[in-house]
Amino acid sequence: MTIDINCDMGESYGNFKIGNDDAVFPHITSCNIACGFHGGDPLHIEQTIKKALAHGVRIGAHPSYPDLMGFGRRSMQLSEEELFALVKYQVAAVKGMTESFGGQLAYVKPHGALYNAAASSISITKTIIKAIHAIDDQLYLMGLAGSITEQIARMQQIPFIAEAFADRQYTDEGKLQSRSEEGAVIQDPFKSAEQVVSLIKEERVISNTGSYVPVKAQSICIHGDNPSAVGILLQIDQLLEQNGIEKLRMEYGE
Repeated sequence: MTIDINCDMGESYGNFKIGNDDAVFPHITSCNIACGFHGGDPLHIEQTIKKALAHGVRIGAHPSYPDLMGFGRRSMQLSEEELFALVKYQVAAVKGMTESFGGQLAYVKPHGALYNAAASSISITKTIIKAIHAIDDQLYLMGLAGSITEQIARMQQIPFIAEAFADRQYTDEGKLQSRSEEGAVIQDPFKSAEQVVSLIKEERVISNTGSYVPVKAQSICIHGDNPSAVGILLQIDQLLEQNGIEKLRMEYGE
């Protein structure tokens, strides 16, 4: 058994440090690099790309609503034209910077409120796909497993990476519990690691009501801004080894 482990990275900007990227990189196989709209700035983006290449970690762009103050986690109402331009701009920036160091951008994963909006919206998902393909039609789209995003991508034969979460609580509908509710973010390393093993071996999670919810994922995310991220990753490493599961760096084009 194998699994891709991804993390949101490069979210620090200016004098504001978010996450602990240096400690996280040795434990992941893919990274979602902030594009400057919810976190990140040109210098941190460039430094994160260099670190990803040095660690042999697959690189994805992590575009967001333009919401630096809210860390991209507040919903916004944008026209199709505006959303198209915003996603295109962000993906193009990270793709160009990655290629300037001899690397290759492999996929795009929307961030925060944009990710959740796409997971339940046909039109937003289609606009994101259109923007990605305006840059490179070989780029994969990463999104919530079992969501509208996955359904539209599969229907359009878009290369898709189904994602689940190590450190987020699920609802009975297979969606992520709202961050405004207590317990939505899992900070207990052992509970998080157990959820990862359940996702891989049983393709299910325990919801916030205690029900089993089927989730079939190819990549599992840990949020870089979770204060427990490093401890969670260390515990995941331990449980993966105990269960004979190998972390796999998925190559571009697979």
